[in-house]
Amino acid sequence: MSNVLAPYAVSDANSHGRHIQEDSPTGRSEFQRDRDRIIHSTAFRRLEYKTQVFVNHEGDLFRTRLTHSLEVAQIGRSIARNLRLNEDLVEAIALAHDLGHTPFGHAGQDALNDCMKEYGGFEHNLQSLRVVDQLEERYATFDGLNLCFETREGILKRISRQKAQGLGKLGERFLCDRRASLEAQLANLADEIAYNNHDVDDGLRSGLITLAQLEDVTLFARHLHQVRQCYPNLTGRRLIHETVRSMINTLAMDLTIQSKTNIMAIAPSDPNQVRAAPSLIGFSDHIKREQQELKRFLHKNLYKHYQVMRMSKKARHTIKKLFAAFEQEPALLPDKYQHKFLDYGHQAIADYIAGMTDRYAIKEYQRLFAITEQ
Repeated sequence: MSNVLAPYAVSDANSHGRHIQEDSPTGRSEFQRDRDRIIHSTAFRRLEYKTQVFVNHEGDLFRTRLTHSLEVAQIGRSIARNLRLNEDLVEAIALAHDLGHTPFGHAGQDALNDCMKEYGGFEHNLQSLRVVDQLEERYATFDGLNLCFETREGILKRISRQKAQGLGKLGERFLCDRRASLEAQLANLADEIAYNNHDVDDGLRSGLITLAQLEDVTLFARHLHQVRQCYPNLTGRRLIHETVRSMINTLAMDLTIQSKTNIMAIAPSDPNQVRAAPSLIGFSDHIKREQQELKRFLHKNLYKHYQVMRMSKKARHTIKKLFAAFEQEPALLPDKYQHKFLDYGHQAIADYIAGMTDRYAIKEYQRLFAITEQ
């Protein structure tokens, strides 16, 4: 397989560059530098202890934001190579896309958004951008990581028009009906492949969903049948792993084939023509329908399972109580965030809480409330 980039791929030569100009890296590309900066960031390390679906202390074998991000990067790189896209850019976006996620997954995000309603709300995509643009403190001459424009736009998958208006060039595509790079489009759908299939795996491992239930889901049932035909005596975790692996392969191949067809129909000669075209990275219609069916199943049977709902309720309670305590008495914040509160107000509280791991948030809650709520 050739690793020569297609003309419609992002490259060092056609990149819009960095906000602060730096000397070109030696021995690596600009997007390899971005990837390396992300991997060495504090926010990236914290992903090890942030929830995917199950709260971190519920078990050591469930996905975390860190393992999820690695799986997205692996899927994205494989497809990028087949499409002759920039693998390093796809990897950088995949590794950074959850850096701004709160503790306790989507429950934590929803709770923090509720707390921030009067102060502009909270959007985890925008928070991820805030992490790499401002909050990381690693370099002598700038705040954040000073990533390339294309990495930053890939992190910002979706955002409200109101927020986009304050982002200058980075927000233009949300206001002018334009698209991100093919690499960003790919990282977004690699994320979808990863979390759907790995939530199936974690859901089965937890016992909250069963093989019998999943046999009514077209995509899973077809691959389960194929695996059983090939390996009639296979059971347990091996059967599940083979089925999930087969599903991921089917989705990756379908995305590759359909995306090639879409790209050939438009024949963009450079990334700028990609931005003016409709979304070109996508699944075939029948796979898209099967994906949507799987999503509906997971939403109903896993994310809305009473045990997950109980975890989510505790998570929302924890986030809201922490926010209220810091809002009422900013002196409870660590010194660094007390100083930031003077400049940024409630955004400083959101930055502090969003940066917490699951277990740190639980410990902070215990420090503040354990005596009064025993």
